[in-house]
Amino acid sequence: MAAAGILLVKGGELRLDIIERIKARDESALRQLMDEYGDMLLRTACLLLRDRQSAEEAVQDTFIQAYAKISQLKEPSRLRSWLIAITVNRCRMKQRTWSWRSIFPAAESGQWAEAAGEAAAGAEELFMTEWHNVKLTDAIGSLDYIYRESLTLYYFHEMSVREIASQLKTRENTVKSRLARGRQLLRLILEKEDIDNG
Repeated sequence: MAAAGILLVKGGELRLDIIERIKARDESALRQLMDEYGDMLLRTACLLLRDRQSAEEAVQDTFIQAYAKISQLKEPSRLRSWLIAITVNRCRMKQRTWSWRSIFPAAESGQWAEAAGEAAAGAEELFMTEWHNVKLTDAIGSLDYIYRESLTLYYFHEMSVREIASQLKTRENTVKSRLARGRQLLRLILEKEDIDNG
């Protein structure tokens, strides 16, 4: 794979030499990295912090840290996981610093939610998909941080329990328990909304 110089990432191609270019302080490589991973990291940070501006700051901090510490990445194939880990840590730091419960931007909460197949979907289908995404995002956003963190990594990044435990530096049983409790709380929130709206 290294000989070919190409690493497949989410349907696109990202050259392995991007890491070497960043090590050489090539800013165009950093821009390429931001283009490739920026949206995914922003979605993650939005779910964790519940505030778009803070999420954007966390992602910006992620790229600054990645640029400064790229030499710490030993396996180029783990670039995506490494960036997610940095983002999660930046979100944790912001979570400790501020009281986000008082800054819940309901109007912006669904801005990043993307409807699948927008071009082909009808207006009603787009509306329902967007409404569902915003509803789910708001429900996840109302959970305590430890549950948001585990659910985001498990469902949105499709990480295994073992990978999440490694990422969060905790035990697998702790992750399992947070996922179970988070799902239970999420179900209760969504059921309550259905009753309130029905």
